[in-house]
Amino acid sequence: MEVKGKGEREISGLRGNCIVAQSGGATAVINQSLCGVIQEAQKHREIEEIYGARDGILGLLKEGLIDLRKEKASIIDALGTTPGAALGSCRYRLKSYSESKKDLEKIIKICKRYNLRYFFYIGGNDSMDTANKVDEAAKRMNYQLKVIGIPKTIDNDLVFTDHCPGFASAAKYLAISVMEAGRHLESLYNSETVAILETLGRNTGWLAGSCALAKRSKEDAPHLIYFPEIPFFLDKFLKDVEEVYHKIGGVFIVVSEGLRDEKGNYICARKDRVSTDAFGHPELEGISDYLKKVIESRFKLKTRTIKPDICQQSAVHFASRIDMEEAYLVGKEAVKLALEGKSGCMVIIKREKGKVYKGRASAAKLSLVANMEKRVPLRWITKKGNFVSKEFIEYVRPLIQGEVDVPVGNGLPYYPRLKKSRIVG
Repeated sequence: MEVKGKGEREISGLRGNCIVAQSGGATAVINQSLCGVIQEAQKHREIEEIYGARDGILGLLKEGLIDLRKEKASIIDALGTTPGAALGSCRYRLKSYSESKKDLEKIIKICKRYNLRYFFYIGGNDSMDTANKVDEAAKRMNYQLKVIGIPKTIDNDLVFTDHCPGFASAAKYLAISVMEAGRHLESLYNSETVAILETLGRNTGWLAGSCALAKRSKEDAPHLIYFPEIPFFLDKFLKDVEEVYHKIGGVFIVVSEGLRDEKGNYICARKDRVSTDAFGHPELEGISDYLKKVIESRFKLKTRTIKPDICQQSAVHFASRIDMEEAYLVGKEAVKLALEGKSGCMVIIKREKGKVYKGRASAAKLSLVANMEKRVPLRWITKKGNFVSKEFIEYVRPLIQGEVDVPVGNGLPYYPRLKKSRIVG
């Protein structure tokens, strides 16, 4: 990845401390972005102290700051191949300035107290909204603070960026899981005929679609894929299942957790569910559980559900090398942008034209990124609405390339923890 422009990049000269925090669900590469921030910040005298906020924006509000300069260099290096959010994360969302005025003013006061001049927030949609609000609050209070968002989400739904760090590794893990589970199911077609794998992605089908990478022949899983971007019709689904079953003898289905009907309602929240509680309310089970009951009821075919759940967020052992490298570089680029005087922006990845994949870093305004979602283009989903096009595969395949060396001891990966030396103001 490279940044547009030639020659040396100008530094603004603002001196002070920096803080970095992680937010939302972790990914296999989220700590690479943290490493990128820390190791780039260490190179510049304008950044005096390097602090981390425990548990995202909540940690900053509680003054839960840790001194990252006190961490061993070897630990920082090893964090890059460690799952989970090393600093701790949160799902705390700041509301509008008027509704969150107390929180936002407190954040800026804490920044003043610790002379925090650079704020790096690693996260997804809601996190970019939080970063944008912090940037706006600093401007309202006339405090010079450089706020940069660092993209992270396996859902791949952040706008302006070609793709999001974390997505490719999750896609690779899911594709491998489908390849392996598909062969397992195939060997048991005589007794266990259908499998439904449910991916994360409430509103977008990037992860579900990525499972198509596993398919190399018509017999290979997956046979059917369903997306939130396309209205889900149960009768059509059952017809698809029946057709594949008669052709192959078994069916491997991938569904995104957020399938919706033609009115935009979640299928798994409909009132005409197969099972309801004593009050007539639908049981709050996942979409795969619902479809399993429908298939078994209609066709009498034994059906298994597969829920990778948080495993798809944390599978470092077979992560994408390109994903790892880009996650590190967006963290590194965030520091460079801030030192140039940029604020209120998120680092994005742009895809260069050419046969060989190459990405470069750029930036987009946080105000334009926050709360927006990038969905799978409808042209990348087949007309039948149950698989992806060649263009989708060509988009994803380059991103999953390369393997990652994970430190191993006694046959298992080594995952270190930060010492987390507390800062006392």
